[in-house]
Amino acid sequence: MGFKQPTPIQEQAIPIILSNRDIIACAQTGTGKTAAYLLPIINKIIKSKSETVNTLIIVPTRELAIQIDEAIQGFTYFAPVSALAIYGGNNGTSYEQERSALTHGANIIIATPGRLISHLNMGYVKFNNLEHLVLDEADRMLDMGFNEDISKIISFLPAKRQSLLFSATMPHRIKALATKALQNPEQINIALSKPAQ
Repeated sequence: MGFKQPTPIQEQAIPIILSNRDIIACAQTGTGKTAAYLLPIINKIIKSKSETVNTLIIVPTRELAIQIDEAIQGFTYFAPVSALAIYGGNNGTSYEQERSALTHGANIIIATPGRLISHLNMGYVKFNNLEHLVLDEADRMLDMGFNEDISKIISFLPAKRQSLLFSATMPHRIKALATKALQNPEQINIALSKPAQ
């Protein structure tokens, strides 16, 4: 994939994620945040041989869900890790595929809040063995009014988990969300760094 050396966000975040600490990371778009959390999580899934939903990544838009899903497919091409993007605007066939992934355990679920809540409301989603929660583009999710939805989703998750919050900006509302979702997080702030070429 052409990776030669880590970007600053990757260099700082990956060791913390591998040590199972929670993180609040602030870095501009294009700095390599997605790989910063995906690579250590994929590494942990491979080592644990997990066969249930291990990781939930919540994102604001279907475009980002698809983009992250494609990154996972690239990173795990030769690895036994499964993933599925769950977002609104699909047909009934994809809803059944999503339901199957949520009940039979794709390792990584990437979801927009509204679509995930519609599955959670049906009562068949079990996140008992979930180990990682990632809130990606958290500032954008709050701007889009997803605060209550995120709180509702978190209420379905086990209290003992690793939570990672990634954002391009750090408004006060993010800190309030972090207090709800994270435990004693490490903070990384490289928002002023130049995006990767």
